[in-house]
Amino acid sequence: MSDNTLASRLYPTRIDIPAQARVQIVVILNQTLAATLDLKTQTKQAHWNVKGTDFYQLHELFDEIAGELEEYVDMVAERITALGGYAVGTARAAASNSILPEYPFDILDGKEHVTALADRFAPYAKHIREAIDKTNELGDADTADLYTEISRTIDKRLWFLEAHLQVSEVKAENGAAGATKAQKTAAVK
Repeated sequence: MSDNTLASRLYPTRIDIPAQARVQIVVILNQTLAATLDLKTQTKQAHWNVKGTDFYQLHELFDEIAGELEEYVDMVAERITALGGYAVGTARAAASNSILPEYPFDILDGKEHVTALADRFAPYAKHIREAIDKTNELGDADTADLYTEISRTIDKRLWFLEAHLQVSEVKAENGAAGATKAQKTAAVK
């Protein structure tokens, strides 16, 4: 049986959500499970390989984020099985079913890792918000609530990652604006 068939298969349960809705919800949850596992391992990749002047704080931040993602992996998998579904959560399944791009293996600098993670947290956050709406429409407020909990944390972590990058971007913008102003002043003299 393929992962895709198993990802939408149900076993008997007394839960009162209609089977047709549960199949759709379980498919969404298995997509999330794959992406969450993938994001966790990509975050650990950054944790293990980060170098530079911000090494310690980024090493700790990445490890903390990976720990949070591990909790969500378990919560999502348990929700799948509570709905009568099969959690498809091996590393191979995650790799083949994740919505995220592969992590670059050739980076070391802290800023490069922060950028790579931010580039993966953003589409993951979008997926989570879309899942809130879809599971709510399918009549599963509990799964929508689970996604809402995940969304709050992921948006906060994206904010933390982007905060490391925004200083450089603001300095670059101010430097460019300052240079333009200086050039204008010099031209007037």
